[in-house]
Parts: sequence; structure tokens; C-alpha cells
Amino acid sequence: MEKMKVRELMRSIDEFPRISSQATFMEAVKVLEKVDLEFKSGKAPEKILLVYDVTGYIVGKLSPMDVVQGLEPNYANIDDLKVTPYYQLIRMWHRPLGELCEKAHSVKIHNFIKMPTTDHMVNVDDKMDSAFHLFVVNRHDSLFVKDGQDIVGLIRFSDVYKKIRETMMTCRLPA
Repeated sequence: MEKMKVRELMRSIDEFPRISSQATFMEAVKVLEKVDLEFKSGKAPEKILLVYDVTGYIVGKLSPMDVVQGLEPNYANIDDLKVTPYYQLIRMWHRPLGELCEKAHSVKIHNFIKMPTTDHMVNVDDKMDSAFHLFVVNRHDSLFVKDGQDIVGLIRFSDVYKKIRETMMTCRLPA
């Protein structure tokens, strides 16, 4: 596996369902539900939902956790929340469900989706050790794969683990 490149285990963005960054919060919830049902019934191979911008460029992925985080008005500062004292966090989250119906129909995905960061990306021709490092250090379930400036796919941890398991099963027992 030392010589294996990311492109050998990545999945093309064409394999993933998508949603526009212009979609509303409510549309996102509905599409996530549809994707989840199709995945569970075996009709869809993926349940990662990619987000594209007005030019068609992939700008991120959307998960139920993103939806929940999007309820917090200070979502843009979510990294700061990790070090915020508990008593201040209670005040921040005191009304996320009270404004849910209003947000569901007025807030657009682009208002809360985060662009992928460098710790969430590998290049298509990187060796797999780059992906291993990011999976282990950052505990991501998938990484975006870039070819130049374009996101061309994702590499899922489940696929990487499957390859590791297959490789281990072929190892000879020590004498």
C-alpha cells in the first residue's frame, strides 16, 4: 500500500448526490432524509451529500451535524465555541429550536456551510500516507480529493479501512 495513490481508492464526485448552496435549510433536511432512505434501502451507494455553488463547483458536503450546527446563530464562530466556557454555551444554544420554523424556510445552505479546509483535502496523485495522516489526526470520515483546483472526488475512510483489512488478510503468519 506504500505506493498506492489516492486516486486508486477515491470515488468520483459523480457518485454522490448533490444539493445547491442556494437551497434552504428545509430543502436540505428533505434531501438529507431522501438520501438516507435511498442509502438504507440499497438504492444509493452513498449518503454523503455534496454542495455545489452557482457555477456548479463543489464547495463542501452537508450532513445532519451541519444542519444542527446551522441552527446556532454563531455557527461561523463554531471553532471559538470549542473553548467557550460552559455557562456561555448554555446562553448561546437557548433558542435554536424556537426559531427553527423561520430558519427552515429562509436560511440558505451557503449561510452555514463551511468550505473544506486543507486538513480535509488530499491531491489525486498523493500517496495514501497523506490520506492516512489526515484520517488519523483529524478523525474525518472522508476527505475531498483535488486535481489542481477542482474537487474531483472523495476518499472515504470506510474504503481505506476495507483496503487495509484486505491487505492484512493476505499477510503470512510468522514462522
